[in-house]
Amino acid sequence: YTGIQEFKVALSEEKLDLKALRELCFSGIPFEGGIRALCWKVLLNYLPLDQTIWISFLKKQREVYSQFLKEMIIQPGIAKANLGLSREDVTMEDHPLNPNPDSKWNNYFRDNEVLLQIDKDVRRLYPDMAFFQRPTDYPCQLILDPQNDYETLRRRVEQTTLKAQTVDRSRSGVTNVSSPGKALNLYPSNEYEVLPSGCEAHWEVVERILFIYAKLNPGIAYVQGMNEVVGPIYYTFATDPNDEWKEHAEADTFFCFTNLMSENRDMFIKSLDDSQCGITYKMESVYSMLKEKDMELYMKLQEQNIKPQYFTFRWLTLLLSQEFLLPDVIRIWDTLFSDQDRFEFLILVCCAMLVLIRDQLLAGDFTVNMRLLQDYPISDVHTILAKAKELQDAS
Repeated sequence: YTGIQEFKVALSEEKLDLKALRELCFSGIPFEGGIRALCWKVLLNYLPLDQTIWISFLKKQREVYSQFLKEMIIQPGIAKANLGLSREDVTMEDHPLNPNPDSKWNNYFRDNEVLLQIDKDVRRLYPDMAFFQRPTDYPCQLILDPQNDYETLRRRVEQTTLKAQTVDRSRSGVTNVSSPGKALNLYPSNEYEVLPSGCEAHWEVVERILFIYAKLNPGIAYVQGMNEVVGPIYYTFATDPNDEWKEHAEADTFFCFTNLMSENRDMFIKSLDDSQCGITYKMESVYSMLKEKDMELYMKLQEQNIKPQYFTFRWLTLLLSQEFLLPDVIRIWDTLFSDQDRFEFLILVCCAMLVLIRDQLLAGDFTVNMRLLQDYPISDVHTILAKAKELQDAS
């Protein structure tokens, strides 16, 4: 990437020049000095270009996020914890067994289903890296405040899992009631030790971000794979060398993820499939671009009936986060985020990935080729990005 000095100069302007900053970031952003984390916050339209208002802006955003935590996690959790304490003020209206679909408990239990799905996915984030299992240096005080006696997300997951485990309906419809004791082996070999109280693992922070997002965006809620999109952003902010930024990684990640999803959510919504912004259209675009750039390879894939949805679905919706190691994903995202039409550039990257293995694809049969595309053989992302840029310049 360009020298650190150039970034420092660009970031010292009172009013940032977005066009110039994008050009710098396109070739990769240095991690040193927290430059990458800062640039991502600008590129993802979180931080305003006018630096003079940053302090007041950040203070406001982080207060808003604390408010979300109070409303969506702490208050419902307090209500649930108090249920057992005072029976007389529980009216039928608010009784957990009230069948009325609008009762607040109905929402509470419905949320638990979303929470369990998120929980399953975030515990598996980057299993080859210890980072997400480690405790954060800045556990959320609001959440861990001993004054707040409430049902935490951690507790909700344990409770819901216990209930679910006790009545485990097997596929044939026969209910076999297993002993609740087994529920604790939900995750094999206790590889996910829950940290002692007062500590939070990074994956628990990510779980909270996704839960709040799901609550605020009921139209999309949580779709599997969002954990892979939020992971690299959180990782980048939570490893920021500047403590005053790192401390607020959770809130900042939430807002940046929300912005990214507002551009990307069409990829996750099934009903929008056929529209211009839907995922089907995007997948077709990879092939129409390939057809333009490399007719022979395009014909070969058509002839073998290898459809774009067999592999580009994952590439596109998850922004390639599953195809490369985390540091490489982050490097690809530097470029993606800095391109004004970031999803257009993503299509170029996918096309470049195909062109770079054309000889193997032309020689392979259906099975060999599907394996190549499912488990992409090139790990050097610089080669891929250079190729994508070359394709972009040629068009």
